[in-house]
Amino acid sequence: MKTYQYYAGGNWHDPATGQWIDSENPALGEVWARVPDCNADDINRAVQAARGCYDQGPWGRMQPAERGRVITRIGDVITKNAERLGEVETRDNGKLPKNITPSLKSWQTDSFYYYAGMCDKFEGSLLPTEVPDMLNYLRWEPFGVCALITAWNSPLGVLICKLAPALAAGNAVVIKPSEHASVSTLELMSVLQEADLPEGLLNVVTGYGKSTGEPLVDHPDVRMVSFTGGIPGGRAAAEVAARQVKPVVMELGGKSPQIILSDADMDLAVNGVISGIFPATGQSCISGSRILVHQSQIQNITERLVDVASRARVGDPLDPATQVGPIANRPHYDKVHRDIENALAAGAELLLDGRGKGPDQGYYIGPTIFSGVTNDTRLAQEEVFGPVVVVIPYADEDEAVRMANDTVYGLAAGIWTQDVNKAIRMAERIQAGTVYINNYFNAATQSPVGGFKQSGYGREAGFEGMRCFMHTKSVWLATNPNQPDPFPA
Repeated sequence: MKTYQYYAGGNWHDPATGQWIDSENPALGEVWARVPDCNADDINRAVQAARGCYDQGPWGRMQPAERGRVITRIGDVITKNAERLGEVETRDNGKLPKNITPSLKSWQTDSFYYYAGMCDKFEGSLLPTEVPDMLNYLRWEPFGVCALITAWNSPLGVLICKLAPALAAGNAVVIKPSEHASVSTLELMSVLQEADLPEGLLNVVTGYGKSTGEPLVDHPDVRMVSFTGGIPGGRAAAEVAARQVKPVVMELGGKSPQIILSDADMDLAVNGVISGIFPATGQSCISGSRILVHQSQIQNITERLVDVASRARVGDPLDPATQVGPIANRPHYDKVHRDIENALAAGAELLLDGRGKGPDQGYYIGPTIFSGVTNDTRLAQEEVFGPVVVVIPYADEDEAVRMANDTVYGLAAGIWTQDVNKAIRMAERIQAGTVYINNYFNAATQSPVGGFKQSGYGREAGFEGMRCFMHTKSVWLATNPNQPDPFPA
């Protein structure tokens, strides 16, 4: 078992508490590593290191093109070490290597190259005001020190979406991963020693939300927060940040609808719906867990879903034959079990039971499919964040849209139809940050991601993702200075 230290100012440190947190391998249900249980003293060390790098160190004074070259090196090192990082993350949270390593070699690390190129191309603007003899222009400037708080379901993927634009904008960062899956982030700091980064540019503290996350968000030298997680954690972060009126970007949960219209290609729709939740064990914010099906196709679709999902091979994520891995940690495994039991107690019909699937050792639940409920039930409204879907019939397009929007969430939605006009019309009416038409789960660095309603605010990725890490400054320059006496005699 390996014991990790936290990372601040280019060095490794033991926690001031002298305490560590056990990290379990969910495939085996065994402790395999320990991470620091950091407190406010550790937070202060990390934040001061980041502030020093920005205020006195090289980062805040670095020219944009040079900053881009540093960010490019980060992408190169991650690509080189993708297999090592992917294996560590698999052991830490059970995610399949094929869902980690290839993306670390392609579109996720492409984020660093994309934003490295953006560094010297992010332009200000000249405003055509009506004030005579005055030049008014806008500048986009970094906050200075940003806190990046990530989730346990995809620690490296979530971090990269934040880290690349935050650095490109010119900020130094302090990273706080989930206490349930911190090891891959600490391992990332280890491999990035090859990138020759300025000391204090990247810092990582680990621990619980109350004792580590809260003092990080509350630290007066942290001027912006980017948070990914559940609604309770997001609310807590926003409340703490509000004490000092600092901005927060949030990507929270979802209960995303997949709408299958009566004219859809049914094979395409069924395969897409299943791909949109089960291979990731339902542990993705955008998982399409509410399947809204036209009433004429309800029996056809449910039978197809059960047939395909029942063939999933549930097992050890390090086994190449595995198609669905474990739940990422014991507390969440227990929570998903409770959600299934609560749905049964409320009268939902269980069409496919994933409990008991996979190895005896570890935290496994296979694809689980429910029907026989309405859209206002707990199963249809609350995020399970596991391999559990509910199939609900609707009568017409208007009802489908109403049901899709009848939720506190608004992160993503899917539409399956062969009528492009109908698809565009429905996409305009659905209240979600991302709408997929005849596909699901796609992402690209260039395309902004974020939620409506309680799924969050602000955006990650694309031009907007970098803007969220910057202030807007308005500058007024007198081109013909002439200030009359304000109090003439």
